[in-house]
Amino acid sequence: MSRPDAREEAPPIEVLESPLHGLGVFATARIARGRRIVEYRGERISHAEADRRYDHKEPGDNHTFLFTVDAHTVIDAGVDGNEARFMNHSCEPNCESVIEAGRVFIDAIRTIEPGEELTYDYQIQRAADDPPDVDQVFACRCGRERCRGTMLWPPRPPPPRSRERARGR
Repeated sequence: MSRPDAREEAPPIEVLESPLHGLGVFATARIARGRRIVEYRGERISHAEADRRYDHKEPGDNHTFLFTVDAHTVIDAGVDGNEARFMNHSCEPNCESVIEAGRVFIDAIRTIEPGEELTYDYQIQRAADDPPDVDQVFACRCGRERCRGTMLWPPRPPPPRSRERARGR
């Protein structure tokens, strides 16, 4: 199915203060399931450049506007970015990110009502060299019923429960 380019018409969204985190993106009109809402824009840079730009950050500061496109390219929406950079994470999102031909789009995965915050699952990939507190650094604030507690993917399985053997009297 061919989808319209996100630049064809202004998306029905606005940036406002979010109850989830900082600023967020909110629908100004009903958005139908399957609609391509906006392209995630910014400066296209290498992974090495992304690391260089953010290596001065405090270890517990996870805030960036970086979006990994592929093994070679990252979009830094902190430079020439648009409103898509303010979309927050949710473990039960109403949008998804879609990468097509090296471009990143945000599409609605269900109908979104006016005033509703637009979110997608960041699914930040875990790495072998992650620090032990990486789940706390990337803690999720979505508050949804099925919140996994982290923006990282894949989620770590919960620690095994200790089981006591049932004893008869």
